[in-house]
Amino acid sequence: MAIQPPAFCEGIQYFGEPWADHAQYAAEAVIGAGASAVADPRSASAAYQTLLGADALRYLTLQMTAAKASGHPGGFASSAEAHAALIMLGHTNILTEVGHHAPGFYSSMFLDTSLEAMGIGTVQQLRDRYREKHGLLGHLSGAIPGILAPAGPLGQGQHFAMAGALLHPGTLFPFTIGDGGMGEPYVLNAMMHFHIAYPTVTNFLPVLIWNGYSQEHHSMVATLSEEALISYWRGHGFEQVYLVDAKPFDDAGQSGAFVDSSRFSLPQRLAFTAAVLEGMDQAAQSALAGRLTVFIIKQLKGAGVHALGAKSHNLYPQHTLENEVVVEGLKRRALSPQGWQIVRDNFSRAGGGPSARTAVTESELPLTPIGPLTLTDFAVGESKAPTTAMGVLVAEVGRQDCRFVVTNADGNEASGIGNINEALQIRHPTVDALYNQGPTGQVYEPLNEDACAGLAAGLALLGSRTLWCSYESFAINGLPIWQTVTQAMAELRRKTPSTVTLFTAGALEQGRNGWTHQRPEIEAYFAAMMRNGNIFPLFPVDANMIQVAYAWALDTYNKGVVITASKSPLPIRTTLEQGRRALHDGAITLFDRPGNRRVVFAVVGDMVLLPVLAAAEQLAAPGCGVRVVAVVNPRRLYRASDVAWQGCAEPDSLFLDDSGFNALFDGDLLIGVSGGPSATLEPVMLRSRAARRDQFAWKRGDTTASAAELMALNGLTADALVARALAV
Repeated sequence: MAIQPPAFCEGIQYFGEPWADHAQYAAEAVIGAGASAVADPRSASAAYQTLLGADALRYLTLQMTAAKASGHPGGFASSAEAHAALIMLGHTNILTEVGHHAPGFYSSMFLDTSLEAMGIGTVQQLRDRYREKHGLLGHLSGAIPGILAPAGPLGQGQHFAMAGALLHPGTLFPFTIGDGGMGEPYVLNAMMHFHIAYPTVTNFLPVLIWNGYSQEHHSMVATLSEEALISYWRGHGFEQVYLVDAKPFDDAGQSGAFVDSSRFSLPQRLAFTAAVLEGMDQAAQSALAGRLTVFIIKQLKGAGVHALGAKSHNLYPQHTLENEVVVEGLKRRALSPQGWQIVRDNFSRAGGGPSARTAVTESELPLTPIGPLTLTDFAVGESKAPTTAMGVLVAEVGRQDCRFVVTNADGNEASGIGNINEALQIRHPTVDALYNQGPTGQVYEPLNEDACAGLAAGLALLGSRTLWCSYESFAINGLPIWQTVTQAMAELRRKTPSTVTLFTAGALEQGRNGWTHQRPEIEAYFAAMMRNGNIFPLFPVDANMIQVAYAWALDTYNKGVVITASKSPLPIRTTLEQGRRALHDGAITLFDRPGNRRVVFAVVGDMVLLPVLAAAEQLAAPGCGVRVVAVVNPRRLYRASDVAWQGCAEPDSLFLDDSGFNALFDGDLLIGVSGGPSATLEPVMLRSRAARRDQFAWKRGDTTASAAELMALNGLTADALVARALAV
């Protein structure tokens, strides 16, 4: 008598017959009710049901993507046994750096019932909601129930896994890396530096999917022997390397170093799966026992789906559910109704229940309470270095919150914040008081921005306070992951501390170093991101305002807050209370003289105020009306309709109203001035009612003896500003 498929199977196009020995090895789920993992990973039943899980993942991945003739089934297909093994072992906090594995991860979340939280309870709904608005994104997002972190750009997954491992001792954080990801910079380098800094934190497990191909060609690591690849990992500090190759199990006569395990006979498929399950269990135990460990699964890309090699990577318009190769691939992977139920039972129990309920990111990590920061109200007219003033507060936060981490690739001392190192210590195994370093320090200083931004942003995403410090010249190298995290924060269903940055040593301070250190164009990156709704570039004008800016940033959630300031002593121009008002309104008047024909200067930056205020004095002397307005929080100066704030987690709906805006910027002539790009002035230029407008901004860098000479090179002088005002 035909078995009625379970209700969740509605939408499955093809069912198969039960596999041989199903009654012996799959009469009931090996993860029993109330259990969270297989009792004996070496049992024949465990291997049998792990393989059922792997094929269920392959089937759903192919059918889901083919339903839209769009997506990437091939890479995940070659990881299916490894992913299923982790699930069966109860290690369900799985991350990936491969956004193209998204369909497989969604299939896993469907099988464990996590997607029911977003109304996806059947395979038909899974197909319908894939790659649709308010559905399942083409690449992974932490907004999807059970998914721990986003994945898109390669080379990012290890940062999330290391952050999770640091925050959750005793929990394993496996993460998959594809062949293509191995070609990205800093992947193993970042893990090696982290391991030296945190030698006891080994509960993250890289899982390399070594399948021979990248997106459109053979992968570079496909040329390596197994011995060479193992040596490569060992050379980066990995003590244990577990590698399971499908090739020795092949009884289908396949040629080449990489083979498709789904072509084996069932006994050999089970033998291969058993080896993966046992190897993964050993690797997990090793990682949890304090040894830096990697697991490598070697089998051909596309194993078990519609095509092999790089040709399996992407679906094209012809790859519909009626396409011959897709149909054949689905039929080969079709499970029996009994098989589907076994997989559902195992996956929904693994790890203690659906990932949407049990993943570490599905609840807020309690934050260490910190009291009100002790702000120093410097007297107006004094000269103080803004970054150094902020460093005092950063040290105070670190002393109160032992999880707090500061990251910097180029050195805090070089940015005027050596006081952070003195208070919190650079994390390094070598104790040296001269360099403020020791093994328990809270300052993480790898020499690449990817690793700095990655750990800081990853920790913030997973629920902990951090600060990423950088020269603005170099920060661009870490921005891809920072942007990924801030976008994810906008989508999250939980609160998490904002990811805060301090970018110092602006272009105008870097005259002697030449153009390599003069790259304020990075500010245009943040200017463009402001419209996302949760990005706040801040430009405090002095050491008082930067303290207020940092205190504000600490009290925000699910945002990206970028503080850009000088390390040079600059005049104090505002009180603490004026700074608070400037942050709230978005801008503040620093100079206002009545007179004929008012000129308004809208200024972004601190050091660039020097020539602007000098120009204001010159213009005011003969009776011209002049106002100088510092643009401090430009996101506040947009109109509400300009910014996608409504859809953000922890939405911020504060925008300066028209009357407030006009009171600041109304005049006969508006001149925008920026020590960086003009993009940060967009909200002012967009809303201004001035009949005449002009702009001064950064042009390009060169080697100069002083900031004044560099500003002159870019036309940012008092004389140039006065001449332009008079001419217009």
